[in-house]
Amino acid sequence: MSDPTPRPIRFFHQGQIHTVEGLPPTTTVLQWLREQAHCTGTKEGCAEGDCGACTVVVGEVDESGQALTKTTVNACIQFLPTLDGRALFTVEDLQGMNGGALHPCQQAMVDCHGSQCGFCTPGFVMSLWQVYEDQVQALPRQDLADALSGNLCRCTGYRPILDAGQKMFEAPRVVFDPTPALNALKALDATDQTFIHEAPEATNPAKRTRFVAPATLSELARWRQQMPQARLLAGSTDVGLWVTKQMKPLGDILYLGRVKELKAITATSTGLTIGAAASLEDAWAAIVQHVPALREIWLRFASPPVRHAGTLGGNIANGSPIGDSAPMLLALNAEVTLRKGDWQRTLPLSSFYLDYMKNALEPGEFLQSMHIPLPQQDDIVRGYKISKRRDSDISAVCAGLMLRLDGDVIAEARLAWGGMAATAKRAALTEAALIGQPWTEATLRGAQAALAQDFKPMTDLRASQSYRSRVAVNLLERFWLETRTEHALAAEKVQVWTA
Repeated sequence: MSDPTPRPIRFFHQGQIHTVEGLPPTTTVLQWLREQAHCTGTKEGCAEGDCGACTVVVGEVDESGQALTKTTVNACIQFLPTLDGRALFTVEDLQGMNGGALHPCQQAMVDCHGSQCGFCTPGFVMSLWQVYEDQVQALPRQDLADALSGNLCRCTGYRPILDAGQKMFEAPRVVFDPTPALNALKALDATDQTFIHEAPEATNPAKRTRFVAPATLSELARWRQQMPQARLLAGSTDVGLWVTKQMKPLGDILYLGRVKELKAITATSTGLTIGAAASLEDAWAAIVQHVPALREIWLRFASPPVRHAGTLGGNIANGSPIGDSAPMLLALNAEVTLRKGDWQRTLPLSSFYLDYMKNALEPGEFLQSMHIPLPQQDDIVRGYKISKRRDSDISAVCAGLMLRLDGDVIAEARLAWGGMAATAKRAALTEAALIGQPWTEATLRGAQAALAQDFKPMTDLRASQSYRSRVAVNLLERFWLETRTEHALAAEKVQVWTA
């Protein structure tokens, strides 16, 4: 089979199709907007997807082919070729939607004095616009705060911005017409074809780097064997920083974002199977539907723009010891399916991690999916995240904890921790101290003593060794306080009343 001919990047922006060629594959969307398109409303604040000043909205044709899905992403870490076949909306688009007047989300920011220096304002406005498009009435204030958690303001504080997010629904409704974008994207549709973009290396025109985006799972498997050294790219929420912060050349890139099979999420009576390229937002929504106790972990996992772009498979394959997904999936006894060509193998997630940032993937192999068994009726599951900042921050310690009770006795325990070792890891000695014991304070104390033997965490800029160790012990106690059986609670009440 011959490889497709490289072609320019094509996407819809400001009412027309743009064709871009001659730029390195690692050119960010933000760079193109400011330097080529001269749309300077989108700002660079952090260049790492943290502050939200560069927030834009990306549109795609949905499965029905009749509607446009719109999600916020951070333009500073998204590579331009990932826009191919999609629509890009920026703050410059909004005024044209209201006949030349400010869009209600912009006008509300003015009316509520939600902007001071103004640097963060375009990013806030784009996040507000997505909320406006998704809702028919104002969100409760906490839900609105969650939706804006990826946008930081250093001037006004957030009260007037939240006021604006509620006030924008009071104005006459401005209806967005997706028809031009839909028609343009349908005309560009090449979802069944592998897309290749290449450009000369700036310092060496003879050397070319390729951005290869297979369209099917079988094509991805073929390309991965053909390009085993290529950098796999999914949501770019981690790899993007290698370019913007570390100035690291990536070489050839193999992009997973066009493979629909990798985005599938399938629920059965026994569990969830989540494709490696399913977004963090979609994957966590599915997990929380079956495990509601993990909802706070979902909401505190990065920010909406990062969750819209990032993938669960990327977060797992990355192998960071402070990633928030791995402890939860370890506690749920997840398995991973790896693929190389037509060959597949499945192994427990606990066997996937070998050492710091090292995993069991072989050359030419990639992560295809994760399978998460559903908790049983007697399972108790909790997830805890400790970080310096509540929203959009990296964990110092993260815990995914699961117990299965047989009456008052612990029949099974899976306690997984992030931030405590070179990889996310289960606490083997602690689990052994729990299994077969009643879920009592005496058992808890024994488990806490064992936990100190399971981990010797490091000290870094997020937390000291002693802090992490103490927090982990405290989280285990919180778990016990939240999940004591009714029998244990009744016994305590009898003791109190007797005293």
